Amino acid sequence: MASFLPLAPATTLINRPSSIRSNTSTSLSCFPRPLFSIHRSFEKGKHGSPCKARKSDDEQGINQDDGKLDRRNMLIGLGAGGLYGATSLGLGTNPFATAVPIPAPDLKTCVRTTEDMKGLNCCPPSTEIINFELPEVKTLRTRPAAHTVDQKYIENYKTAIELMKNLPEDDPRNFWNQAQVHCAYCEGAYYYASNDCDGTKEEIQVHSSWLFYPFHRWYLYFYERILAKLIKDPNFALPFWNWDGKDGMYLPPIFEEGRSSSPLFDHYRNAKHRKKKFVLDLNYNCTDSGKTDEEIKEDNLCTMHRQMYSASTGKDLRLFFGHPYRKGDKPSPGAGNIERIPHNNVHIWTGDPDWVREDMGNLYSAARDPIFFAHHANVDRMWYLWKKELHCKDISQDDWLKAEFLFYNENKQLVRVNVEQSLDTDKLGYKYDDDVDIEWMSNKYKPKARKSLNKAKPNVSRFPVKLDSKASVKVQRASLKRPANEKAERAEVLLIEGIEFPGNQAVKFDVYVNDDADTESGPCNSEFAGSFVHVPHRHSHTIKTNMTLGITDLLQDLEAEDDSHVVVTLVPRYGKGPITIGDVKIEL
Repeated sequence: MASFLPLAPATTLINRPSSIRSNTSTSLSCFPRPLFSIHRSFEKGKHGSPCKARKSDDEQGINQDDGKLDRRNMLIGLGAGGLYGATSLGLGTNPFATAVPIPAPDLKTCVRTTEDMKGLNCCPPSTEIINFELPEVKTLRTRPAAHTVDQKYIENYKTAIELMKNLPEDDPRNFWNQAQVHCAYCEGAYYYASNDCDGTKEEIQVHSSWLFYPFHRWYLYFYERILAKLIKDPNFALPFWNWDGKDGMYLPPIFEEGRSSSPLFDHYRNAKHRKKKFVLDLNYNCTDSGKTDEEIKEDNLCTMHRQMYSASTGKDLRLFFGHPYRKGDKPSPGAGNIERIPHNNVHIWTGDPDWVREDMGNLYSAARDPIFFAHHANVDRMWYLWKKELHCKDISQDDWLKAEFLFYNENKQLVRVNVEQSLDTDKLGYKYDDDVDIEWMSNKYKPKARKSLNKAKPNVSRFPVKLDSKASVKVQRASLKRPANEKAERAEVLLIEGIEFPGNQAVKFDVYVNDDADTESGPCNSEFAGSFVHVPHRHSHTIKTNMTLGITDLLQDLEAEDDSHVVVTLVPRYGKGPITIGDVKIEL
């Protein structure tokens, strides 16, 4: 039977288990050297409520009504996902895998995540699996904002984490073993048979696809239930890091109080950013901007407005959830808006740059920092608010709904869950504090156009292109002069495809449309379309992914709806050089 590596509980740098400590050299750079080389597949043989006005729930490439692919997309590119699946994006999807969900991993076949088999072991023990049953809910637990909790809550939370850290090393509920759950699902420990005929296997990856939200919701659910049982308080609920509100745009004090004497403290955080009232920058470029605190907060709220509203217009659910990821697809087909920013950038901002961005700054180690769960509680809250406040609806296709995961519950039982069971937080027994102000919903923070007359000049005429400096390209529009009802039915999207880079690199580039040639727009300008951000993995395999940005409102703000072409500019911020761009296009 597979087992965890022995992991001695620790709260300090000195007694952190050596078996889970990075064996990499210290790096002050945002661009660490490659750590490992690994093959990623095994083969035998080869404003207001933008969603409220919807008349139906179908979206481009992800059709809610019948679970089938949009016929128009099928004509353009066959394969799992059609135009929006990985085949048409050059990621080698198995065309016979259409509408088959990603299965739960087989823990007996879990592998170490390094080629020489001497490195990281994230594998949990394998035991009998039971199917999850929704609990009987009498009272909803309320997840509070971390900066608002009282001392009694803090002491209960500390006690729960301390008890979790002191569980036996072979207990799957142990703090370090719970951290390994995230490592296994994001570092290539799990594979499944993607082709039953020739034995081809593909990695299970829960980032950069439509599995991102449901996997992390389940992860937090079981983690929360374990803590609740340890302190014998069934109403205990995790706090959320309210980085989308001005009062929460700091490292929450509860994770810094007492420093190394507190079970909530983690040494591998950015020392500069842990200073009291150091403002979190959701647009962090690996160096602090030099702007005033109030300027950063205003930029953050504009960023949140853009990320949430542009993913709520025109029914293209890729914009919020990420790209479809079905059996046979290559991993990481493309992240949704919130996963890229703020999720990824908060990881980078929090992690310690002196240790190759551990803990939060590297996906394999991120869950070793208790703040990970507060961060992801707010990510989960964005899904909650996207439906509750923006009146948007979930995907209804079975190849998403029936995707499965395995977790250990509070009773040390291995439980099989699926996406469909996670959709209603009331049925899972929790909600978020509704008294917390949602500032980014105000039209005050809607990005406004500068409408520069000195537009950037195209300097790229063909792809692929290596993104080692600013690159501008003239891109043809998909359709002109669309009526309002058509815009509501189908978003115009900017697709940047074939984004290729080493997986162990921190990567960020910004995207602008019709921007000024000399002075780049900021987050509160409509010309700023969004950012691509990647949190490093421990291994160095090449990632090939895609980015989809909703630009329907942006084009209207820029008064460019009648233009046959726009100029798209990509500006690398960190990870320069290793990034290759396959193509840039606009489509409906």
